[in-house]
Amino acid sequence: MAKPVIFDLHGKPMKIKEKDLSSESTAMIRTISNKFGGMFTSELTPPRLKSILQSAEAGQPDEFYKLAEVMEEQDLHYSAVLSSRKRAVSSLSMQVKAASDDPKDQQIAEAVRRMVEQPEFIDMLDDALDALGKGSSAIEMLWDTTSAEWMPREFIWRDPRLFRFHPIRRKTLQMKREGSVDGEDLVPGKFITHLPKLKSGLQVRTGLARVASWSYLLKSFALRGWAAYNEIFGMPLRVGKFDKSASDEDKAKLLQAVIGIANDAAGIIPKEMDIEFIQNSSRGGDSLFERLLVYLDKQVSKGVLGQTMTTDDGSSLGQAIVHNDVREDIQISDGRQIATTLNRDVVRPFVIFNYGQQPAYPTIRIEVVEAEDLERMANVLNKLVPLGLKVQVSEVRGRLGFGDPDKGADVLGVQQTSQQDRVKAPNRQQDTGPQAAADPFDDVGQDELADWQPQMSGLLDPVRKLANSAGSYDEFLEGLSGLAAQMDDGPLAQKITDATSKAAAFGDDRG
Repeated sequence: MAKPVIFDLHGKPMKIKEKDLSSESTAMIRTISNKFGGMFTSELTPPRLKSILQSAEAGQPDEFYKLAEVMEEQDLHYSAVLSSRKRAVSSLSMQVKAASDDPKDQQIAEAVRRMVEQPEFIDMLDDALDALGKGSSAIEMLWDTTSAEWMPREFIWRDPRLFRFHPIRRKTLQMKREGSVDGEDLVPGKFITHLPKLKSGLQVRTGLARVASWSYLLKSFALRGWAAYNEIFGMPLRVGKFDKSASDEDKAKLLQAVIGIANDAAGIIPKEMDIEFIQNSSRGGDSLFERLLVYLDKQVSKGVLGQTMTTDDGSSLGQAIVHNDVREDIQISDGRQIATTLNRDVVRPFVIFNYGQQPAYPTIRIEVVEAEDLERMANVLNKLVPLGLKVQVSEVRGRLGFGDPDKGADVLGVQQTSQQDRVKAPNRQQDTGPQAAADPFDDVGQDELADWQPQMSGLLDPVRKLANSAGSYDEFLEGLSGLAAQMDDGPLAQKITDATSKAAAFGDDRG
């Protein structure tokens, strides 16, 4: 096999080493073990969130990536809707289309299909779609270069804090260098970098975590406020009463008893002292927090899924269908974008490594298959096929979801009438129900009808000749009156005579 060559965007060959493709980056491993053990521990406040977002815009997104991870772990609603959006794409089937019908292109496409069908490849999609929340994702591919056909054997998700955006090519990821402000270009054919286009502008500003971050902040305040409210107003107000003659020691005991009742729901006091429980009559404060949290969750649903019907509201079926259509638009867009990434970062290197540079490459397609209205399709076929519409049976089976039956297999279907049977009984309705015993009298005249065209030619040929020679319709009508002498009815009369004789013979035989 020839030594593989990767070409850059300008068509220039780039040098790569086989070892670089088959092993992990040592610099990356060292960086991971030394740098990324800490967590996002400081409390999030409006000034801090503003600072995090501004730093991300200025090219320092590490804190934003930490925040995005924490949001997925701590905000159950955001985690659920983001996971739904990822699974809506990763659960779709992938199709591989060959570059052409040429046998070589078909062979290459089949090799790509084998790669795509690996379980590791399918699981990799979820890691690639991590870019939906953070704005970018990078996956390191480890290639098996020991066999005749090089194949990715492992896909490793890499922390986005290991990378930076190129200062000029703002859509290009580079690996960070320890102790340097400059980045290092990624090894060609080794990384899958997914940069979804969810909005125009800086790539780091496209992540859905940025859209949901302010809701996450406000929800944290609302939850803390709601918890404090429940702690205070969930229990009755306790008031201790003492006589004027009570000493400081007695007052201290009473206060301790009032406090202890809150924690232990039990306590003792002297007879001379009294504790009164006052119920809080205020209402509606708790619902204020709940309404705020529900509102914020709905905004997150709109930002991530484009709708709220399937997650928050769940109203009528018609509304849900309309909302699902909007979600389907997003699903189609996400599928198209991840397919573009896979074709660029996986399919193209795979083909070049194993088959060399090609004029055209096979493509992966991730498409949403719309549900087929089977009843409507059946009605269309029932009306148009009898009128002459020709449709491939295999195409209809494919749209119904059925495969071609195996040879000799039991199949469902109606009994087909042969062409010979249809000729013999043109005036009888063909049905699939139980048939009565055939009556020999029904076949009288069928042999004579089989060659009716030669019988009629003696009568029709003069008419055809007149139609071809007449200059106008009136001339044609005028000429019809003189055609009787030119017509030959001998063959037709003979067949009619034969059929009459046969019918008489059947009648005599039946008595």
